Amino acid sequence: MLCKICSHKMVFFANARVLDKYEISYFRCEFCGSIQTEEPHWIEEASRLPMTLSDTGVLSRNLGLSRLTAVIVYFLFRKHASHLDFGGGYGLFTRLMRDIGFDFYWYDPFTENLFARGFEYFAHLHDIEVVSCFECFEHFQEPLKEIDKLLSISKNIIFTTVLLPGVAPLPNEWWYYGLDHGQHLCFYTKTALKFIADMHGVNFYSSGSVHLFTPTRISPELFGFLTKAYRFGLFTLVRWRMKTKMFEDRDRLIRARLS
Repeated sequence: MLCKICSHKMVFFANARVLDKYEISYFRCEFCGSIQTEEPHWIEEASRLPMTLSDTGVLSRNLGLSRLTAVIVYFLFRKHASHLDFGGGYGLFTRLMRDIGFDFYWYDPFTENLFARGFEYFAHLHDIEVVSCFECFEHFQEPLKEIDKLLSISKNIIFTTVLLPGVAPLPNEWWYYGLDHGQHLCFYTKTALKFIADMHGVNFYSSGSVHLFTPTRISPELFGFLTKAYRFGLFTLVRWRMKTKMFEDRDRLIRARLS
């Protein structure tokens, strides 16, 4: 088995049971250190529900990520440009970003858009400055193909995924393997993400589980600062300076319905 990220040899790492029924194998890349499952024959069953039963943090995660993204976009990119939430789930994050004042759009081929209806992404209509992609990288069956797709939309990608610890834990020792739902297929190291960035000619910045691909050179210290300072007043400043689209969007949707 060859690594789906760097094409180097992978070696057997561990077995585990997913969905409490399928015994599967995990393999680790000898070069980039990523861990990937065998070909996921169980993924159709695992993906029947977009939100897993154990994802109790979905609301708090969206609230926190909307504040974090607002700060990063405001200080590092064109804040009044159009942006896209890729893999946007039910549209909650897109709606939160529009409520703050950012022109965000939604895309997710697997989930119904409930909260951001009317603000779906269409490539021929929207020139995208920043793509957000949260808790998706670990779901990719073909990481390079999916990341190629993201980078074809914009070279600026804000994304989250929890990196493998220095000593890779066994599947039953780390919650992020997601054995109960079986949807997590690929687990990254900084080396793996840096390899992807270099392959596409973009810079890679990382702070905890928050990462950024961008052709723009920025200070790693600044990126690290922004990923933390949003909790301590910086988001309040951004929210004060931006104009919410909540009421503008309401009027736009009413006009569209009546026309």
